[in-house]
Amino acid sequence: MSLKTTLMAAAAVTALALPAIAEMGKIRIDDAYARSATSMAKSGAAFMGIINHSGEDDRLISASSDAAARVELHTHIEDDGVMRMVEVEEGFEIAAGETILLKRGGKHVMFMGLTDPFEQGEMIDVTLTFEKAGDVDVKIPVDLERQPEPGAHAVHDHGDHSHGHGHSHGNHDHNVTN
Repeated sequence: MSLKTTLMAAAAVTALALPAIAEMGKIRIDDAYARSATSMAKSGAAFMGIINHSGEDDRLISASSDAAARVELHTHIEDDGVMRMVEVEEGFEIAAGETILLKRGGKHVMFMGLTDPFEQGEMIDVTLTFEKAGDVDVKIPVDLERQPEPGAHAVHDHGDHSHGHGHSHGNHDHNVTN
């Protein structure tokens, strides 16, 4: 293959890749980490900052991972003075140019039915699906040693874990979300 052909092929590949790179650049994931409460936990959670660098509002609508049987978007709400974790089926809106924080005691990605225990330092592959930006694949490190931010709730009463949407979360070690 001649130098000219090689350069033309490289230019074509670069031109085709630029839209994908630009699309990925519209959403940035910052300071992501995952954790579970204990090595025997059946559930875990991931926390992160999500920055929307695009000129339009977007919405995180789902998450998926082979690390768990089910992955959902969750938050905590106060219900008669008791903090409860609930699934957020509509997802999380992220205004243009803004950042949302998925943090302990608030919005987070919930992993239910872990396929393997979360081990300190391992990486978990997660796909975040956005309404407009599409799928964003991220590798999230497990950090079992990170302490809750000041003001985050340490323990929650989640009752029967059905959260009013027709399914049970099983054994929930809710220090996960704190």
